[in-house]
Amino acid sequence: MGYRYEVRLSGSGGQGLIMAGIILAEAAGIHDGKYVCQTQSYGPEARGGASKSEVVISDEEIDYPKAIQPDVLLAMNQKSCDAYFFDLKPEGMLIVDSTFVKQVPTTRAVAIPFTQIARSELKKEMTANIVALGALALLTRCVSLSSLETAVLNRVPPDTVELNKKALEAGISAAKSHLKGT
Repeated sequence: MGYRYEVRLSGSGGQGLIMAGIILAEAAGIHDGKYVCQTQSYGPEARGGASKSEVVISDEEIDYPKAIQPDVLLAMNQKSCDAYFFDLKPEGMLIVDSTFVKQVPTTRAVAIPFTQIARSELKKEMTANIVALGALALLTRCVSLSSLETAVLNRVPPDTVELNKKALEAGISAAKSHLKGT
């Protein structure tokens, strides 16, 4: 059986996780040449309800489109961390937004304040999803950084290209700082 990597991005509606999943899938599929499937789920509320996006990346055709046991879980709030942590593979990676996730169920989690970085460094909280994608890509290597940057810049509105490029760089930098500290 070939390589199959499962990513679950979770949080609240309005945090940009559906878009983050689409960008991650485009980076892996279009730019890195992998087989990819992206699915999404969100509550009836467009903003504020539960939201998740799953991306399956493979070297072979994908026969089941959903994450069975994710290799990585990105949790942007406490509720999603609590709900999805136990689906994670035993050796899987939990990445949390420490701005909102205060009770982390494992000492092996990567806790980075994505939303706080977006607020303080970029002055736009809505870029937290891109900050998180930058960190996730560096930490997992599930997509190349160059492919992710291309996918981000192709997806965002033209007047936000520089802002989103800075957001991606901020996430990569935060992940590098985390790795230096561990």
